[in-house]
Amino acid sequence: MSPAVNAKSVTRNVGWSVLSKTGTFGLKFVTVPILARILSPEEFGAVAVALALVQFLAMIGGAGFASGLVIQPDEDMETLHSVFWTNLAISLGMALFVFLSADQLAALLGAPDAGDLLRIMSPLIPLQLTGDVAYALLARRMQFSKDALWSMVSEAAGALIAVGLALLGFGVWALVAQLFSSALIRLAGLYAVSRYMPRFVLRPRKVLDLGRFSMSMMGSEIANFITFQSPMVIISRYLGLSDAGAYSAANRFASIPNQVVLSAVMGVLFPAFSSMMQDRERRLQALVLSTQVTTVLLAPMMFGLWALAKPGMLVLFGPQWAHAWPVLALLSLSKGILTPCSTYIPYLKGIGRGGMLFWWAVIRAVATTGAVAYAAIHGGLTDAMLALCFVNAIVLIGYSWVVHQADRAPLTGFLITGRPMVSAIAMALVVRYLLNEYGHLVPNPILQLVVGIGIGGLLYCALTLLLERRLLRKMTELFRKRTRASTQSPGS
Repeated sequence: MSPAVNAKSVTRNVGWSVLSKTGTFGLKFVTVPILARILSPEEFGAVAVALALVQFLAMIGGAGFASGLVIQPDEDMETLHSVFWTNLAISLGMALFVFLSADQLAALLGAPDAGDLLRIMSPLIPLQLTGDVAYALLARRMQFSKDALWSMVSEAAGALIAVGLALLGFGVWALVAQLFSSALIRLAGLYAVSRYMPRFVLRPRKVLDLGRFSMSMMGSEIANFITFQSPMVIISRYLGLSDAGAYSAANRFASIPNQVVLSAVMGVLFPAFSSMMQDRERRLQALVLSTQVTTVLLAPMMFGLWALAKPGMLVLFGPQWAHAWPVLALLSLSKGILTPCSTYIPYLKGIGRGGMLFWWAVIRAVATTGAVAYAAIHGGLTDAMLALCFVNAIVLIGYSWVVHQADRAPLTGFLITGRPMVSAIAMALVVRYLLNEYGHLVPNPILQLVVGIGIGGLLYCALTLLLERRLLRKMTELFRKRTRASTQSPGS
């Protein structure tokens, strides 16, 4: 039976998830630039293209079953075992398909020399899918502290292994080793903490019943995946592996704040919102609060990275990547634009609006793929990134409208949740202006970064204290309640 969910439990579990992502943030902040200095853009591009295909097939193979398991009323063991064996059979079939068709698939993706890489990476598909049941159990039980620990361990171990092998001259295989080691460690951890042991029980009817519910979820997840990964394939096919590598390196770094905040928050909010399905007022309050918190945390990181992309690219990635600073800036801007949307997808999933989420996700995938492809074919990498920013601005408006239509969410809530983003944009514009006008007074790029981060941090803190006092009081009150509860019930 799933535990009771309230603002306190949501805040606690979000905290654990954010902690797990923050624990790997510092390590990735260091390892991504180190790998970029050692490896070539072509090596980054080859791994990124191969991984995009592997992850896409893993998502299709999962068929949305994990989402269906999360919101089931009970932990039916026959359903759990049936899903496990179904996932295993599908993933093994897909891995075999990739292994046998690797050369043709690599050529189709614009990376004809990556066939051997695809063959070696094909086992990642079953490694990812066989952990779905264990993770779904932890999500149902809101036991994100346990998942957080193993996420930190697996990501840290993978990053250290990758850096070590890269320094020893293993080249592209350092990135491959990172993927396999992280996947294996996390898989073992999920089974250890969930205490799930598969038994040979297969009930096709239960899988089909779960599949009917999960199809719209799977469809929207596939569409979202295409949205995120199609630029990589398009750039590789039309602009070459070197540009794909530049995009991959910049995207890896620009995605670190998202991994810290968004992936943590979204994983917790989906089961939380689903438990509030019958209480509209409470879930709308949770939506506004969670969107405010994620925007306050994420927006300054993304827009600040846009403002400091030029010295940041030079300092972090080295002179050989300095030309790609506009890519890092525009990717950060495109991700920053979508900051308020971070909670909308788990909200729509949690309240059972899978169909609406699916169709909007499809529209977004088509628009993103079409815009980036047109810009890449008729322009270059920078034009493709500008197109991505334009599409994401429209997506922000669209998702806000979808949530409003789905649950009659008041428009004042959107104005409140968007306010921290306006503060972050104002901060970033000031920092960018100062860098352009007075950057020559501090010619050292490291000092430019330090000064820019300091000025931006002070300005954003001042704006937050001025405009978000009500949110800060609410978070302080929740923290104090949690502290008192922990003091009174130390064994809980």
